[in-house]
Amino acid sequence: MKTNFCLNIALLTLSDSRSLAQDSSGQYLADAITSAGHHLADRKLLRCDFYPLRAQVSQWIADVGIQVVLISGGTGFHPRDCAPEALQPLLAQQVDGFGEQFRQLSFADIGSAAMQSRAFAGLANHTLIACMPGSTNACRTAWQHLLAPQLDASTGPCNFVAHLLGEHGCEGR
Repeated sequence: MKTNFCLNIALLTLSDSRSLAQDSSGQYLADAITSAGHHLADRKLLRCDFYPLRAQVSQWIADVGIQVVLISGGTGFHPRDCAPEALQPLLAQQVDGFGEQFRQLSFADIGSAAMQSRAFAGLANHTLIACMPGSTNACRTAWQHLLAPQLDASTGPCNFVAHLLGEHGCEGR
């Protein structure tokens, strides 16, 4: 799906066991971002550590050149999964429907295990932050059904593009 506005998107994978070379979910998202006509502005892989995670996302939120931050991993119930606790306090507004719809879509694939996803999204400083589970299938579900349509200015009756871009396109806000 090609969009008519280019968004600058930062991508973060949270993993204690993978490297960028082994990051199939992150690679899926990176490819999907560019295939949709957006710009992959930055890509990182971090261990799921509370303060380094919060610091990295805070840096991207403060960068006027980044409109979207996608985060893969860190949303389950493993003792090291800390994305919701680290990042939700940074949000000015929650996008409650993202997590609700993600779990609804996931239920078709994984049944009641979908309730263990703590996927969430929100807005901070005119930046959309979306956190999803780390599996490639979960990232594909989130991108294809929720993120790609909402990052496309032609999606009606509304989408996030106007909230993120203002009138400056890829040149910043």
